[in-house]
Amino acid sequence: MTPDETSSGENQLQDEGAEIAALETQFDIVRYMRRKCEEYGLKYFIVFTLPGFEAEKLSAYSVVSNWPQEILAKYDALRMVRHSAGIRKLRLTTVPFSYDMREWIGESSEQADFSEVLDLMNSHGMLIGHFFPVHDALGNRGAVVWGGESPTLGRDDRLMLQMISVHLFNRLAEIGAAWKSGQVVLTDREIQCLSWTAAGKTSLEIAEILGLSEHTVNHYLNQVTRKLEAVNRTQAVVKAIRRGLIA
Repeated sequence: MTPDETSSGENQLQDEGAEIAALETQFDIVRYMRRKCEEYGLKYFIVFTLPGFEAEKLSAYSVVSNWPQEILAKYDALRMVRHSAGIRKLRLTTVPFSYDMREWIGESSEQADFSEVLDLMNSHGMLIGHFFPVHDALGNRGAVVWGGESPTLGRDDRLMLQMISVHLFNRLAEIGAAWKSGQVVLTDREIQCLSWTAAGKTSLEIAEILGLSEHTVNHYLNQVTRKLEAVNRTQAVVKAIRRGLIA
């Protein structure tokens, strides 16, 4: 690498760090991570604190994510967090690594049948995941996982995503994300439905915009209302805005 290339890389690191430091809410971080996925040819991301040995649901440790709700629900229903080779490896290393779900589910096939999850992940194009172990200033451990279909990342891309992941995890801690079970985490679809509700759209209008059924939209909005312990959708919108979950 030439001196000019080194200088350019350092400047990019500084620029990314400054941009992440300026993010004010979890919603800002979700939008930032979506943009990074596009830049690096990836599709999905999830940030979570390291689950304990007795953990049963990954969603209880998730901070932000754009995983499809059906996949996360199935993952939790099968208690896959207890069988995950990725989670086990996170407890042993601080070095980034990648995984192929087809191989890891195959390794766990003797313990349980995870074929449904594998089929779902395959249909959504998220069989490959790139794990970046992270920790915050207080020593809380976790991971940022970027997923998609590409089995490899270039050296420079991996280094950049590692730095980005560390900054994101710490920024989430600074923003006030709770590192405990019960953290209010909204899925990508829930955020979309709630955001359009905040914009004054009806369930039918949201369904047309997102290409969903009205029944599905109502399901997402009811889930959001329950998660935020709101009495109705209007209060859910207000609570979500105050928490920085939607703009």
